[in-house]
Amino acid sequence: MTTQLYTERLHLRKMQMSDSSSLFKIWSDPDVTKFMNVSNFTDETQAQEMIRILDELSQENKAIRFSIIELESNEIIGTCGYNFLDFENQKAEIGYDIAKSFWGRGYASEAIRTLLEYGFSSLNMNRIEAKVEPENVNSIKLLQNLNFTFEGTLRQYERVNEKFNDLNIYSKLVTD
Repeated sequence: MTTQLYTERLHLRKMQMSDSSSLFKIWSDPDVTKFMNVSNFTDETQAQEMIRILDELSQENKAIRFSIIELESNEIIGTCGYNFLDFENQKAEIGYDIAKSFWGRGYASEAIRTLLEYGFSSLNMNRIEAKVEPENVNSIKLLQNLNFTFEGTLRQYERVNEKFNDLNIYSKLVTD
């Protein structure tokens, strides 16, 4: 599996422990983590632990997460990747987050388009899906703009901070 992808404005590089300081700054923002299934981070060691866990999953070919680096500034502006890879059933789940100061510039859609292309062409996936909280209007708009299909609501699907959250599921097939 590749560890680097490029777009016109971005370099997607597999997360590295040296990214922990930059990622901590992003993940410590409650506006960024609001719709993630984690609370905002309060210590850089939490970012290091997240990178370690994701690296283990990557080594087992179960997931891979990329740091999103803006080419112009060489700054880490977020992350994206496959939260779950199921090669037997040729499906994957994507996830993404962008630093608030970079919202609204099209970086997330640029990164996700590249994940879709790589997933369908190189990883031979048939289905790529995303699970989104119904209140996450910006993420839903992004998926709709990328022609994902809304499949339904997974009621009380995950528990975050002692509360059960619904998740909407969206998918895109290789034939779409």
